[in-house]
Amino acid sequence: MSTTIVNPKLQKITKEIISRSKKSRADYLARMDEMAHSKVSRGILSCGNLAHGIAACGGIEKETLKSMIHSNIAIVSSYNDVLSAHQPYERFPKIIKETVSEMGSVAQFAGGVPAMCDGVTQGQDGMDLSLFSRDVIAMSTAIALSHNLFDAGLCLGVCDKIVPGLLMGALSFGYLPFVFMPAGPMPSGIPNNEKSRIRQLYAEGKATREDLLECELSSYHSAGTCTFYGTANSNQLLMEVMGLHLPGSSFVPPETELRDQLTREAAKLSVKLARTNSHTNLAKIVSEKTIVNAIVALLATGGSSNHTMHLVAIARNAGIIINWDDFSSLSAIVPSITRIYPNGDDDINVFHAAGGVPFLVKTLLEAGLLHEDVETILGSGLSNFTKEPILKDNKIDWRDAPKSSAQLDVLRPASSPFSKTGGLILLTGNLGRCVIKVSAVEKIHRKVSAPAMVFESQQSLKKAFELGKMDKDLIAVVRFQGPQACGMPELHQLTTYLGVLQDRGFKVALVTDGRLSGASGKVPSATKLCPEAKTGGLIAKIQNGDLIVLDCEQKKLELMVDETELNQRELAPFSSKKSDYGMGRELFSGMRERVSSAESGATTF
Repeated sequence: MSTTIVNPKLQKITKEIISRSKKSRADYLARMDEMAHSKVSRGILSCGNLAHGIAACGGIEKETLKSMIHSNIAIVSSYNDVLSAHQPYERFPKIIKETVSEMGSVAQFAGGVPAMCDGVTQGQDGMDLSLFSRDVIAMSTAIALSHNLFDAGLCLGVCDKIVPGLLMGALSFGYLPFVFMPAGPMPSGIPNNEKSRIRQLYAEGKATREDLLECELSSYHSAGTCTFYGTANSNQLLMEVMGLHLPGSSFVPPETELRDQLTREAAKLSVKLARTNSHTNLAKIVSEKTIVNAIVALLATGGSSNHTMHLVAIARNAGIIINWDDFSSLSAIVPSITRIYPNGDDDINVFHAAGGVPFLVKTLLEAGLLHEDVETILGSGLSNFTKEPILKDNKIDWRDAPKSSAQLDVLRPASSPFSKTGGLILLTGNLGRCVIKVSAVEKIHRKVSAPAMVFESQQSLKKAFELGKMDKDLIAVVRFQGPQACGMPELHQLTTYLGVLQDRGFKVALVTDGRLSGASGKVPSATKLCPEAKTGGLIAKIQNGDLIVLDCEQKKLELMVDETELNQRELAPFSSKKSDYGMGRELFSGMRERVSSAESGATTF
């Protein structure tokens, strides 16, 4: 690929991040250098340590590991039968172990990490554990790797908190190389707009529960990742752009020959990386420029707003400090070049067929909107990721990304975007700071000025809707949903009710210190408001009828109440009784007490 000058504004933002992170990044890299070994990791173990670690291995594996010549590859997996995206991982370890063995090395299943599904827990008490599960996964990854037996790692994960958690945990062992392995999406089901239509009909009492269940089963119908462009598929796209997946591998369906060959190829690569120099180690790959590349890809594709937390947390685990101002500054220069549901009508499978990530990387590089000079699992240079895999004689063959998109209403070149700016906006004002995903919001709905209707749970909003109390212009304020209050559950169910009101012709919006699904759609939703109500944020003083202005064009969120009156108001009281117990929530009280703000990554570390 010809050398393209990087956009000067992109360079400036990156330099600011590098400068801001200078000390913390240097400290992190120094720790990783101190932990690195010139020989295989298990070589420093005592005989008793080693014997315990390989006791269950077969005879040939024991001899291989005793030799201190060959590599031992850690498999860390989020496999379970509940998550359709993760069920395909059941068969990966066998493929990996056979492939690694053929190369004269050993792969051990180092540990499994928990993986919960927001789709299953949506609107349920278990959702209060969802965000915290990311940090639990990070810690579980560290425990799996703590035996110090391994020379490289393979991380198997797909969905919302799982991939960020795996990466955060692996970064504590950043002196080792890691390859991340996707599982692939399920085949496309019923059209996404039809799914939304049935959901809204059910909310209005115009469809039965049987109708709704049949609709949902037709949408989520087999093994593989859900096909809409939410946090799960945003994860996969970002891992590839960050150089941690094999090129073009993120959206290859599970249980296909191409997927199996990609799994073998990743296993082979992990062995090769274990025997090479430190430039392919995770600490060197996840650099300031790599993090900027991830933000650019997120903005260019209208990805999940949850990554305004996850990328912040990931970066900090690598000694890199980013904030929402960086997202906002980049969004002003990065064009929107995809339309994947809920930002469009078609799903991730159509995006992949149109050219997918390899074309995306190619066009953004040509536009000077990605840093090419980064390290990846394939070595130096992001241009390695403008390739896509095909099967040739039952082996992987790499070909150049297509020169043009096969479907321009889904994927466009950066030179001819859907919009000149990215899909996320930072809103500021007297209520604080929050983010809003606008890639699926029509321009006519991007400014809403309306009276507040205050709720302290999504259940109370649902009840008000069912009683017909919300048939008017309003901004729904749902508070005490932040990390410290209850773990910041997703409030995705609210979009159905607010969507019905919008379709009835009312001006509606949502303001919350909670979060929405990564697939948040057509209703303007100011989420992750900081400071949250639990910590004394002004959102805790809003009363029914107060005028609120949400303006995406001016990037403002303002409570239009006189400051003198606000100073006289008391903060609404917080009752934790309903969110402290049940579904294991009592075990997470310590996390609620110490968790940082959403803009700081909502992390407990």
